[in-house]
Amino acid sequence: MNIEKLIGLFEQTHSALQQRAARSVDTALVVRNWLFGWYIVEFENGGAERAELYGKELIKKLSEKLTENLGKGFSKRSLEQFRQFYLTYKEITQALPAQSPNTLQKITQALPAELDKLPETMPNVVEQLASRFVLGWTHYVTLLTVRNDYERRFYEIEAAQNNWGYRDLERQINSSLYERIALSKNKERVKELSEKGQIIEKPQDVIKNPFVLEFLNLPEHPHYSEHQLETAIIDKLEQFLLELGKGFLFEARQKRFTFDNDHFYVDLVFYNRLLKSYVIIDLKRDKLVHQDLGQMQMYVNYFDRFVKLDDENPTIGIVLCHRKNDAVVELTLPQNSNIYAQQYQLYLPSKEELKKQIEEAEREFEKQLPTT
Repeated sequence: MNIEKLIGLFEQTHSALQQRAARSVDTALVVRNWLFGWYIVEFENGGAERAELYGKELIKKLSEKLTENLGKGFSKRSLEQFRQFYLTYKEITQALPAQSPNTLQKITQALPAELDKLPETMPNVVEQLASRFVLGWTHYVTLLTVRNDYERRFYEIEAAQNNWGYRDLERQINSSLYERIALSKNKERVKELSEKGQIIEKPQDVIKNPFVLEFLNLPEHPHYSEHQLETAIIDKLEQFLLELGKGFLFEARQKRFTFDNDHFYVDLVFYNRLLKSYVIIDLKRDKLVHQDLGQMQMYVNYFDRFVKLDDENPTIGIVLCHRKNDAVVELTLPQNSNIYAQQYQLYLPSKEELKKQIEEAEREFEKQLPTT
């Protein structure tokens, strides 16, 4: 097979999937690009003669010819992305029907002008590919920047389940969501992230270490008040809900309750429909002190006794602070408390530092395992 036949293969697939685009533009584009990557890799693996003939010039020649024949969208960079996309999701070929072609020659022989009329040698290939790819092409381009397979799969699941736009996906990757959730789990539970995404079943599942509020665009050290922090969160409530995670609904700001003419105010009140419980948040501009935890305990007690319904679960309290002493938190709160003191930071975390923390946590977990 020469490069002219390869060009023809691209043109046939492009034309066939264009016809499907009216039904599913994003899916058709993703399937097309995966197939294009497949073609390139199979062509490259076609033997020493072909490698010697085209070598590193293959992508360049393809780009020039496809741009001439089909128009825009076939730059060298795009073709390299198609190739990387296939190699990253190469395992998908294992799920295709057994009679599907596994070489470029068989694909060429089987491919008619319309993929909807594929012969029996290639049944349902496009449909099966379409069922595997659940996001748009821009999402997958973003996912290609994630090198770790488990981490990439986690973000793919979360983006699909939560209907993230690609900018939301970029934000969660940049804020190291995977690592921050992983830090709150033991080693055995971390693997679940790549298989199921984030599962919200108990209060600890909504905790991140740390919470990242970089979208507020507040400087790290100047003198702003807790009121300014709260106002910034309300002004960007959509982004804050994204940071909180699945199932959160906003209910109130500065919610007041009164005892014996004394008024108390809860900074932020949310409800999590997955946990079926209230989640109340108190903001602390600087270092956490034990009185802050005592205050939150009172807030939680009030909601449990006077606000939540009988069929709802106990209230969750989160104190978001800039600094904390873990020893003070441990001594102040009773075991199995539904109150969490969590740090926030106003800048994107270092992935390297978070990965290091995960490795340290894994070592500690392994030390606690019983020896045989």
